[in-house]
Amino acid sequence: MATTTTTALHPQFRPPSHPRATRRLRPCPSSSSVRPRFSVRAAAASASASASAPAQREVVAGVPWGCEIESLESAASLERWLTASGLPEQRLALEKVDIGERGLVALKNVRNGEKLLFVPPTLVITADSEWSNREVGDVMKRYSVPDWPLLATYLISEASLEGSSKWSSYIDALPRQPYSLLYWTRTEIDAYLVASPIRERAISRIGDVIGTYNDLRDRIFSKYPDLFPEKVYNMENFRWSFGILFSRLVRLESMDGKVALVPWADMLNHSPEVDAFLDYDKSSQGIVFTTDRSYQPGEQVFISYGKKSSGELLLSYGFVPKEGTNPNDSVEFLVSLNKSDECYKEKLQALKKHGLSESESFPLRVTGWPVELMAYAFLVVSPPEMIQRFEEMAVAASNKGSSKPALNYPELDEQALQFILDCCESSIKKYTKYLEGAKGSAEVSINTKQANRTLLLKQLARDLCISERRILYRSQYILRRRLRDMRAGGELKALSLFNGLRKLFK
Repeated sequence: MATTTTTALHPQFRPPSHPRATRRLRPCPSSSSVRPRFSVRAAAASASASASAPAQREVVAGVPWGCEIESLESAASLERWLTASGLPEQRLALEKVDIGERGLVALKNVRNGEKLLFVPPTLVITADSEWSNREVGDVMKRYSVPDWPLLATYLISEASLEGSSKWSSYIDALPRQPYSLLYWTRTEIDAYLVASPIRERAISRIGDVIGTYNDLRDRIFSKYPDLFPEKVYNMENFRWSFGILFSRLVRLESMDGKVALVPWADMLNHSPEVDAFLDYDKSSQGIVFTTDRSYQPGEQVFISYGKKSSGELLLSYGFVPKEGTNPNDSVEFLVSLNKSDECYKEKLQALKKHGLSESESFPLRVTGWPVELMAYAFLVVSPPEMIQRFEEMAVAASNKGSSKPALNYPELDEQALQFILDCCESSIKKYTKYLEGAKGSAEVSINTKQANRTLLLKQLARDLCISERRILYRSQYILRRRLRDMRAGGELKALSLFNGLRKLFK
């Protein structure tokens, strides 16, 4: 991902942590962990104001290039062009598959540990790629536009040139409408993701993309209308290009961390059961991945898109793994200070000092919860007499200490776990209400295509909610057991003390 900052982009736009072939590319210096910020302030207001307007359209317009996502004809043309342009003979073929519409399938037996693909760097799109329209490229570079919006603009520029672009065969094989939450309307997001924390991230991402486009339009495109006509460089086309980047962009560590689009390699689909990822191989001077299992002829070959939750996979790639199959699944768990707490101001001050707020989200996994959540819970339930310890709790909750402090507050254990359990059960109720249909559905146009789209979105949202609620149920079970054991232990201690006193007075 782009980590460069500049003065020509929307301040809130943050690419996802491991885009497609980061497919477990090492986490970028950004990430679901840290994401690059662009340093402009101009379009923040206009982005939030306009974020809902384009999103309210019930029928999303398509771009004039690309193909239907299941098209094999354009993919066959892509393969012929790649071969003619230097792609070595492949042990994989592009076919229709059960998982992912199109995917790469083994032509021969593939061994565990075998290197595949070998895409030469000349067939890879990076921020250094030559622009077919050099004037457009010169203007973009003059403004020092960061990699992500630069590549989004590059895709549109090359696509608009059709057959005169070097990349026309590649662009023709890209989906006309990527599977991305960028294509969900605000009505659909509000209706189908009402229970999931991904709703807020989807709204934020759409606003960030719109804000980034507005910055580019105001700072660059409007000054060079002949080079950047609005009929080409418009919001709809940028929605497409950013959708492509979110679902296909790769960070190649061995090429100095460059972000890139890798034709052919980006036809690989994701499996949570594999741990193979793309990178540049210096010995073969090509983009490769090393298999971590064997494949039989006709079997689809997979790669990892990174250790992502089901919500993150839906956000960037438009799919949700089958329930229980994603070992990296998590749900963002929201907890907040109690405003009626007599120490609310002091606790909030301690949190703000360490970059936190009165409401924070922590990743809840099937395997448990982070120590930072426990520290936050300790702070929430701590009484006034522990005011001197608010600071250390806030430090632990922010994970900004030089070493992880031992969270030893035995007098608060039960209250803190009960607080987390209460929040957990409140979230479960929200998911259950949605899944039982209490919220209803968004109204949609009555036509076959729109009806199919609505069914698909509903199913994706349902699958996500079931997966996230499953994590909450598991956490609820663990919390109830811990509290039960804790209280049972306390009762035994009290009974033991009572029996001791009886003997003393006999």
